[in-house]
Amino acid sequence: MTVSEKVELIKFDEEKYLSDGRVVVEQRQEAEELASCIHEQGYSNIFLLGIGGTEFEFAHFEYLVSRISDIDIYSINAADVNIMRPKKLNKDSLVITASSSGDTVEIVEATKWMIEEGIRVVAFTNKKGQLGKIAQYVIDAPVETGYCEHSYVLQSFFIYKLMNLRGNFDSYDKFADQLEKYIFADLLDIKKKFESDGLKIASEFYDAEYTIFTGSGALWGETLLFAMCMLEEMQWIRCRPVNAAQFFHGTLELIQAKVPVFIVKGEDEFRKQDNRVEEFCKKINCQYAVFDASKYAVRIDNEFRKFVIPMITTACLTGRLSRHYEVYTKHNLQYRRYYRQFEY
Repeated sequence: MTVSEKVELIKFDEEKYLSDGRVVVEQRQEAEELASCIHEQGYSNIFLLGIGGTEFEFAHFEYLVSRISDIDIYSINAADVNIMRPKKLNKDSLVITASSSGDTVEIVEATKWMIEEGIRVVAFTNKKGQLGKIAQYVIDAPVETGYCEHSYVLQSFFIYKLMNLRGNFDSYDKFADQLEKYIFADLLDIKKKFESDGLKIASEFYDAEYTIFTGSGALWGETLLFAMCMLEEMQWIRCRPVNAAQFFHGTLELIQAKVPVFIVKGEDEFRKQDNRVEEFCKKINCQYAVFDASKYAVRIDNEFRKFVIPMITTACLTGRLSRHYEVYTKHNLQYRRYYRQFEY
């Protein structure tokens, strides 16, 4: 890492971030032991249960597990699944869910009926919350900063250990050792390296009429997470998130002055779609910005890099770029008009 220690991150407690990281990696054994327990019980498929931010955060696990394993894995929206229950979701299934608040209405409702039907639910949540009290298996990380990458690391210890036990990830132990040793220090350096870029992007984009966001592959969920949760919900900024493949089938006609394009570029086979969007933006000479995950190094072997790209991306976008938007809009990230303000 070559980032200067003199870089100061606005609205960020470095020591707390690292101490919370230590809390997370200390729970590796608990997560792995639970994975061993579930493996011994057996399961026929995996359902990732979320809604809004949690659904988007699980997206990269669905993509990456499907790349390394033949296990059937599905991402399900909690509100939808409460209405139309999938036929493949049964007592042989494993459901993995999460809720930072512990009381996400749709997830709590789904978990209740799933448990009543004998379906196993593993919840990453507060053990004292509604969800934590009803799920059969709960992993609780008592961290205060609550950044997405903390959740991703803890969930990785569980989900990828499951894949290891299935014979789909033989080098898991090496990966987990490196994750435990390096990830949070490296992500802190990456945040510092991104800081000037984040400042520039926010200063140029914060007052746009609306912004088009594109992404693909393992980072499509991260694209949705930043556009919808950080900007729409927390900043009241109008966004149009669209998959890079679909960008050329409607959305491209919306580009004009004060409607910039933000491109999230990963490193998987879908990167060519992101590149195509970027080349189009260059061709028509529109306002655009690129977040390219490949710019940021970690001390983790290249064979494992695909598993940490979402961590790098969320550390920069949800963790840092949102803070720069907040500075320019002067709109506190905690302000809400409607969300959780009353029952609806």
